[in-house]
Amino acid sequence: MSEPAHSSQNRDWNDADDVSWTLLDREELVDAYWEVVAPALEADGLDSTREKPTHNWLRKHDFRPLLYALRAYHDTTFGDFWSEDLGLEPAETGYDWATEHERTIEALESFLMSRRERKGLAKSSIETLRYRLNRYVSAYRDENETDDLVTPIGRESDVPAYKAVDGCWAAFDRLHDELDGGQTKRRIHLAVSNWYAHLVRRKWAAINPADGLDDEFDWSNGSGGSDADTPCLDAAHVRALYTVAVDDEERLLVLALCAWGLRPGEVARLHTHQFVLDPDDGDVPVIAFEERKNGPGEVSLLYGRDVLADCLAAIADGDEWDGYLFPSPHASGGHISRWTVWNRFKQLADRAGLPDTIGGESPSPKMGRRFWYDAYSSSLDVVLGSLDEIAAEQGSASADVVLQNYLSDARARKLRREYMREQLAAAFERGTSQE
Repeated sequence: MSEPAHSSQNRDWNDADDVSWTLLDREELVDAYWEVVAPALEADGLDSTREKPTHNWLRKHDFRPLLYALRAYHDTTFGDFWSEDLGLEPAETGYDWATEHERTIEALESFLMSRRERKGLAKSSIETLRYRLNRYVSAYRDENETDDLVTPIGRESDVPAYKAVDGCWAAFDRLHDELDGGQTKRRIHLAVSNWYAHLVRRKWAAINPADGLDDEFDWSNGSGGSDADTPCLDAAHVRALYTVAVDDEERLLVLALCAWGLRPGEVARLHTHQFVLDPDDGDVPVIAFEERKNGPGEVSLLYGRDVLADCLAAIADGDEWDGYLFPSPHASGGHISRWTVWNRFKQLADRAGLPDTIGGESPSPKMGRRFWYDAYSSSLDVVLGSLDEIAAEQGSASADVVLQNYLSDARARKLRREYMREQLAAAFERGTSQE
């Protein structure tokens, strides 16, 4: 759909600040949309006639007054305005594969459909499988300078089998260098090998070039397999990450990983209903989880409450906001993926100038979680150290005896939290509230 012919006349609208949104009637809002909003969308590489901007995009581009005017003065939502007043329809949404080669996409989707319909995999499992395949497709394209993955292995292909295998193995060499954990590499290899095997069974392919690759690499469980083995960011690294964060959402990402010690998947799914900021017992605020890796639990929110409050205030006025702290950039809603958390962390690490490797591994979100664990575990050592004098006065064998027999659990928690806050304040060195 093209821009309407009745564009505004005698208006000097160049950007959002030029428009008095609350003074416009519905038809004038339509004019203002095409004059100001649409060019901003196009500048961001979006199709202004097919792609509906999210509330998050509108807020970040200073179009919050448009949302307010629609809600307060016209009793409508932006979604209704977009479809009814602008007369627009969303483009067909499909997965953004790292290839535009139609036969390759067809082969990938055929495999996923088979897994969904014949093996009964759940939607979440299909999405995970799709992601792993796409990581391989991206690596193959970048390493071999082609996004055609099926022609080299085709039954009537002129490409020698060894060259087809070389292309596949080169992609995995790239993944081996890019990815940290051996478990992740093994899972991508399994997905890719199963995909090729599916194509061989369907007679689309003559060979499975990924066959036997797991014997060529050391993807043992000990390679990045647990949080305990993950290297730790230090305070200078955390400070650098927080300093280069340009908005509340980026600052919140660093806080969630390094000050709250959350896993990347937990960060991606954070929702407002999880935050208990004013507990009835007067204890510290917490983040509640109905289901975690080790079961239900709570995480004390010892640092970053002000940034959290600012972020909530900034996004809570969206008509279509569904409560996720990291909303998906897609108009369909929901939250970002754990892989988006990884990508955003990597971008922050690059901007912050973090070393290429820390403890032999590339910087990753898990290192932020390890920073939190390291700070919290050291807090117990500090508490025990402060009890040595009490132990001597009481004639106790050690500070551990005082801690266990004379110091209440509540007092011990308070001492640990106080030290933890000091550690976090030293790392972040920004004006974030400690409570």
